[in-house]
Amino acid sequence: MPTSIITTDDLREFKLELLDDIKELLNNQSGHITKRWLKSPEIKKLLGISSGTLQNLRINGTLPYTKVGGVLYYDYEEIMSVMENNKIHNKF
Repeated sequence: MPTSIITTDDLREFKLELLDDIKELLNNQSGHITKRWLKSPEIKKLLGISSGTLQNLRINGTLPYTKVGGVLYYDYEEIMSVMENNKIHNKF
């Protein structure tokens, strides 16, 4: 079995690659949902609301949704847009 000599430059390069991989993993795990379409339980958990509140938000048109075969789907980007558009800035 041949031997290889590892230099400090090799270790430095490995460290940088490893740090880039870790940063990418952390960015993907930082609480951002990676799926585009979410079901009702996921939306309830994301917004911290009950089933009744979610139903009211659908009925009054606050939250857009898509119904496919009896299953309700919500577009994550549209939900985040609704949250941003309804942000209230109090000036005290």
